[in-house]
Amino acid sequence: MAKGIWTLIEHRDGQIRKITYEIISEARRLADASAQDVTAVYLGTSLDDSTLESLGKYGADKIIVVNDPSLEPYTTDAYVEALEALIKEREPLVFLMGASTQGKDLSGRLGGRLGVAVAQDCTKFSMEGEKLAATRPIYAGKAYATVTFENSLPQIATARPNVMSIQVFDEGKKASLEKVNLTIDASKLKTKVVDVIKEAAGKVDLTEADKIVSGGRGMKGPENFKILEDLAAVIGASVGASRAAVDAGWRPHSDQVGQTGKVVSPNLYIACGISGAIQHLAGMGTSKIIVAINKDPDAPIFQKADYGVVGDLFEVVPCLTEEAKKYVQQ
Repeated sequence: MAKGIWTLIEHRDGQIRKITYEIISEARRLADASAQDVTAVYLGTSLDDSTLESLGKYGADKIIVVNDPSLEPYTTDAYVEALEALIKEREPLVFLMGASTQGKDLSGRLGGRLGVAVAQDCTKFSMEGEKLAATRPIYAGKAYATVTFENSLPQIATARPNVMSIQVFDEGKKASLEKVNLTIDASKLKTKVVDVIKEAAGKVDLTEADKIVSGGRGMKGPENFKILEDLAAVIGASVGASRAAVDAGWRPHSDQVGQTGKVVSPNLYIACGISGAIQHLAGMGTSKIIVAINKDPDAPIFQKADYGVVGDLFEVVPCLTEEAKKYVQQ
């Protein structure tokens, strides 16, 4: 009989990713509403026992630990082999992951291997008895659909980063650890990590950023992104870009926000010289506060923005940076 809500502990370079805390907190809320336990799965070798036990305060009851050198760094093949074995043995009711690059990659492959449905990029969850109801954007974010699973166990879903709130339920609680020995068949692993090219030190991944300053075609060239980087440095933001800017070669693809880039949900999103094509709006439409700066008063981005400035970004952004400096210095 399927039972329990599972989550995946996403980590990199010995650090737990922010999305992990969001997912565990959400799993706890769902578990309390449906009389379930919360189990987090850790695959790898870089995190110590005390770090894993500390996830108890965010709502995890138990951590299943699988230590194997083949599980770090992350590869889809190795993770799927381990998770498929665990799921078939333990039969969880629900399995939640983050809709990060890793989470989307892994959930799709795992769903295919198990022959079950996957609800991607969700913004809200609820439990109806033992059924998970997942709300997710459709039609490039123009509408939202709430879906449930039919004859599909476990019910696998991914949550959009920065949408679920992180909660500390019990500061003193420690999750119990269960260390599991799994034999991963090396002959089934078709890929391996040869090299990792890291981004600049201190750069926050867009999907986890609290503030983002993005530029589009209106930036006119790669050299002009310096004014956005200056603003971002003052307010502690990451710099993003529209597809037009990335296609022009002005910014790397890792900076692209939109339907074919990264889906983000920061507390503050400042769009500079971005017209607001539906593909871009699909990637940042759930931002808490959206500020648009564009000289075209009819730009679609203004329909989505909470605050709009009609003007030349090359005049407006430097002024905004100077004012932000005054505020920070107070």
